[in-house]
Amino acid sequence: MNPLKTFLYLLTAVACVNCQQNQRADSQEKPSPKFERLIYQDPNLVVDLGVGLWAWPLPMDYDDDGDYDLLVSCRDVPFNGLYFFENTTGEAFPVFNPPVKIGDALKDVQLSYVDGKPRVLLPGKELLDFKTEIAGNPKSLFPEDTFKKLHKKIRSNQWKYVDYENDGDLDIVAAIQDGEDYGWDNAFDEHGVWTNGPLHGFVYLIENIDGAYQLKDKIMAGGKPIDVYGTPSPNFDDFDNDGDLDIICGEFIDKFTWFENIGTRENPQYAAGRYLQNSDEILKMDLQMIVPVSLDWDKDGDVDLIVGDEDGRVAFLEHTGKIEDHMPVFREPRYFQQRAEYVKFGALVTPFGTDWDDDGDEDLICGNSAGYIGFIENLDGGNPPSLAPPVYLKANNEVIRILAGENGSIQGPCEAKWGYTTLSVADWDHDGLKDIIVNSIWGKVIWYKNIGTRGDPLLAAAQPIRVQWEGDTPKPEWFWWEPEPNTLATQWRTTPTAIDWNADGLTDLIMLDPAGYLSYFERYNSVSGLRLKPGKKIFHAQPASYTRRNKVADSVAGSLRLNTDKYGASGRRKLAFGDWDHDGDTDILLNSLNALLIENLSEQEGKVHMKMNGSLSDQKLAGHTTSPTLVDWDKNGIPDLILGAEDGHFYYLKNE
Repeated sequence: MNPLKTFLYLLTAVACVNCQQNQRADSQEKPSPKFERLIYQDPNLVVDLGVGLWAWPLPMDYDDDGDYDLLVSCRDVPFNGLYFFENTTGEAFPVFNPPVKIGDALKDVQLSYVDGKPRVLLPGKELLDFKTEIAGNPKSLFPEDTFKKLHKKIRSNQWKYVDYENDGDLDIVAAIQDGEDYGWDNAFDEHGVWTNGPLHGFVYLIENIDGAYQLKDKIMAGGKPIDVYGTPSPNFDDFDNDGDLDIICGEFIDKFTWFENIGTRENPQYAAGRYLQNSDEILKMDLQMIVPVSLDWDKDGDVDLIVGDEDGRVAFLEHTGKIEDHMPVFREPRYFQQRAEYVKFGALVTPFGTDWDDDGDEDLICGNSAGYIGFIENLDGGNPPSLAPPVYLKANNEVIRILAGENGSIQGPCEAKWGYTTLSVADWDHDGLKDIIVNSIWGKVIWYKNIGTRGDPLLAAAQPIRVQWEGDTPKPEWFWWEPEPNTLATQWRTTPTAIDWNADGLTDLIMLDPAGYLSYFERYNSVSGLRLKPGKKIFHAQPASYTRRNKVADSVAGSLRLNTDKYGASGRRKLAFGDWDHDGDTDILLNSLNALLIENLSEQEGKVHMKMNGSLSDQKLAGHTTSPTLVDWDKNGIPDLILGAEDGHFYYLKNE
């Protein structure tokens, strides 16, 4: 995920002119099909509280009943909105009600407590009647575009009230994420060292002087401007209970920086930042893009943290009341729970329909942005089925989590805790058990061998997919690292589809090659076992080539190239294979506005002739991407479509 750009990567497919005309004619005759979000069937089920991609929490007593509720702003597609999670028990760690949408998402929204009352700010303004009108009655405070003159690449712009020098009026702090030094893409040297700068996260003081606001400067700590690793989300509170205001900042990744006030309440001076830690370990969130908010959530007299995470979850970090080495000690994050409503697995979920547990019905095996692989069990074989909450799969007795780390993402080290797992399930080694074939943020295609039994799968450690290359092992030209000989290194975040394409009883592989062409890697038997031939460009269509945004790059028929872009804009193609039009051959569903149908017309002389039929609906489900898979939950022999979306939810379309 490119946090700066990829919300713009709307994967809107472009078909040929005649196809577009046919779609317009059809749309006049019947309404566009609509996808339905999958729900849990068990009303008593409890799951992780969550919105879509990136949770910005606003903890407050929204319904004025004496306990803290949660409002969460989420700006993704298709779960955009401001959501109310009601606390019905008054407990410090309640099971919240499912979310109720109360308005549109608020960009860069921040919550401040003034005299115990919540005040809601956006850049440049306060929302005066937030509980009744949300954004309907804004009050201008200071020109929002002030910081555009100081910073060229602002990702987040967070404003809060604080009486900074204890003189009885409200000052403003503005926290800016600056990405100019970082650059966002393709800046590793040949050793995997990032040659651009870091993300910056500065905190400015806008002082109230006789009722008028004046921009002062960056707030200093340890003799230097506060500069955390992006998205500062600063919180000014007396965390160490010594009577003055300290600062705890978040960042774009997963840690919290503590700035102790070593001055006074009236004349604050801040020590150099240190990461919060407990038990001699740095305190970290599970994911990244964290947004902390401070308040005494459990009302025990010390200041806690409520923290939003990248996948839409929100965590409670309880202040233990202890101060060690001049630093407050917080417990590990506890992710809030809610009564179940919509089925969800993180963010940018990538489902694959299969009977994983061999009990006669179709389950879902899924990847997601955080690099996990999850099993969502079909509990009853119904239509729609009752689905269990996701369970992380393990391999070699450890939870599977593929992460970029410092240099695994072409878009740089700020994506360290993303993995973007995308997968298919098949009997890869022909031993009668289903295995899992995976691609990820790295572009290294691997598989997990099932060493269990039918009905009781057990996965071994990952091993690479092997290809019998003729010469050096190819890779995308922008990879800084060299793949192992005879492995498959290809474009990132693209589905590896294990399928017996030629019906010879051997499981083949179809996916993008390093140049973005949809390629057929044929399986064959050799004296040393099963092998894959190098990929062949057997798929042909007109138009033949598409960029990241699915713009037509070529107008002549040719090998189907599903991405012509490079670097961070490469890859990102999610595929599903099946007989969608029920004519006896295998079609392809491709991520788009929702899902694009690539119809199989014929196969002649080793070429598969295909037709780009456009998206299946005019419903916009793609933010970064969608991810299709086919299921037959109604058991009528016709495949239906499940789409995984950016919000981590699943969207169902019956095949009519």
